[in-house]
Amino acid sequence: MHPTRRSTRALIAALATIAIAAPASAAFPDRPIKIIVGFTAGGPLDTHGRLLADKLQAVLGQPIVIDYKAGAGGTVGADFVAKSPADGYTLMLANTGVMVINPAIYPKLTYSTLKDFVPIARTAQQPLALIVNTSLPVNSVQELVAMAKKSPGKLNYGSAGNGGSSHLVPEMFKQATGTFIVHIPYRGSAPALTDLLAGQVQMMAESIPLASQYVKQGKLRALAITGRERNAALPGVPTFAEIGVKGMDVVGFYGVMAPAGTPKDVVARLSDAFRQALENPELRKSMTAQGADPAYLNSEQFGAYLNEQMPVWAKAVKDSGAKLD
Repeated sequence: MHPTRRSTRALIAALATIAIAAPASAAFPDRPIKIIVGFTAGGPLDTHGRLLADKLQAVLGQPIVIDYKAGAGGTVGADFVAKSPADGYTLMLANTGVMVINPAIYPKLTYSTLKDFVPIARTAQQPLALIVNTSLPVNSVQELVAMAKKSPGKLNYGSAGNGGSSHLVPEMFKQATGTFIVHIPYRGSAPALTDLLAGQVQMMAESIPLASQYVKQGKLRALAITGRERNAALPGVPTFAEIGVKGMDVVGFYGVMAPAGTPKDVVARLSDAFRQALENPELRKSMTAQGADPAYLNSEQFGAYLNEQMPVWAKAVKDSGAKLD
């Protein structure tokens, strides 16, 4: 055989070997990526997803499509993603409820957060503020606790519904302070806030960006916030830890998951893409305005965070006796 032909064939064989050895995900992504939201369009999670998609598309160079699989507190969407191909092209954008509360409150959940998914990134967190109607004669948590203990069952609080963070955070507060305050569940934050402003209910735990609007207008009073640090939107309001109420450093959060078995290099690529997107000043400003503080964690960090959070919320569900509507 001619030397040149032998060299050409050897080169072709070597290239073929390299192609076979290379991971199938080496060119990821090479087509649009779908992000599943387990709630209807127009809600907070949808808004957050659309803000992310715009910047993520620029980072990855592929279209990012938001799709909706609403139902049963986000479980329909989660089940869909868990059963999707583990190739990085179908992701789940979920919240605290879907990832760590649902496993504790749904008796026959079709997915396991820690077994059926691999974490991609935490994208945001939402500390909550304990807010009260201004007609309630209390200016501090200590005064609120004293009033609640003096007249057990006289005070009440509204929530966006059974089993959500606006229900469980006040229940954590009751456990931490040894008080009995009546729960009034609503179907969503809007009607609960309406009744709080009207004095039909006396207090509520609500996300800080939303709560701060009414506090700054003098329509509601904030007594304390969850989380480990004070929040820039309510700088004069202490954390629960500062005033000696333990176990209240929880926050709501948003994050992205992929089906279990997604290749590690794809997970790393996606995780870093969310990091880059979340570093964009315009995105950060828009997220904050929409009520979510940018709070990136990479895949490994987010996994550790979920492991830490699940027992905390499971205890809150158990202690509250929360049941599905």
